[in-house]
Amino acid sequence: MNQPGPVDPARILELGRDTFKMEVEAVQGVGESLGSGFVEAVQALLNCEARVLVSGLGKSGIVARKIAASLTSTGTPSHFIHPVEAAHGDLGIVRRSDVLLAISRSGNNREVSQLVQTCRHFQVTAIAMTGSEDSELAQSCDIVLPIPVEREADPLNLAPTASSTATMVMGDALVVTLLTLKGFTRDDFATFHPSGVLGRSLVMRVSELMHQGEEMPVVRADMTLRESLPEMVGKRLGGACVVDADGRLAGICVDGDVKRVLLNHEAALDHPITETMNASPTVIGPDMLAARALRLMEEREEGPITLLIVVDGDRRPLGLLHIHDVLRAGLL
Repeated sequence: MNQPGPVDPARILELGRDTFKMEVEAVQGVGESLGSGFVEAVQALLNCEARVLVSGLGKSGIVARKIAASLTSTGTPSHFIHPVEAAHGDLGIVRRSDVLLAISRSGNNREVSQLVQTCRHFQVTAIAMTGSEDSELAQSCDIVLPIPVEREADPLNLAPTASSTATMVMGDALVVTLLTLKGFTRDDFATFHPSGVLGRSLVMRVSELMHQGEEMPVVRADMTLRESLPEMVGKRLGGACVVDADGRLAGICVDGDVKRVLLNHEAALDHPITETMNASPTVIGPDMLAARALRLMEEREEGPITLLIVVDGDRRPLGLLHIHDVLRAGLL
């Protein structure tokens, strides 16, 4: 292998784009070829009463691990089984009601084919995901998911590139079809993903993050700006809720409002807070998802804001949500 000298940037971009083009074409071709095998595979997976065992070796094994993980996280219990380790004790996890999804580009991988033959003794339903419908693997399985990729993206047509991408997408097609037919919901997803950004974004509510009680800055509508400032400054949230005599929300006064009025009116400190506040603030309920509240603050039509007032059904303030609270919770 020769050490390349200086390479034209245009040549580098050309090679990268050609790879994308070839792999996209391969995926589209496999998608257009979907037929009865896909239907049978989905039905077998839907009817599976135990686990889906996914196996492959080398690059196919890496794809198999991803498919198994995606199935498990979307409501179809699955497990990756290494075809070599299976022959040395891992077959102990196989049960009669399992479904085996065996992956091999050529379909003639000896270890994968042996695994299928061994699992036949447990009477599992076997699905082959392969590029050759005439292969040993395809002939030994109940169902075949053909992945007809004529050429890899690399110029030698050797490295698994287009074929592994198409196999990965075939797995995604199975996952998406299954979760849709099962009626898998956002709440179900949150149940299986309680940690991480995805999980938190699906379950964390505004009520868990908002400042309430003594932490919430509140001033009365009959107060002057001067009288209101200690509450606004002391609570250090950059603003305060303004309430009427009945405790209902009258508006919000934030630091920016104060600065603008002080620049325009020398005696503004002795003016009513109602002359400074925004009488039509954006309000939300305590059960709103915190991630949705963040989007509301960032994408508000009138412009982004950093504070949201949380109110009850009678428009009484329950809390204040600051954008920093949401970001600290790791929902970005």
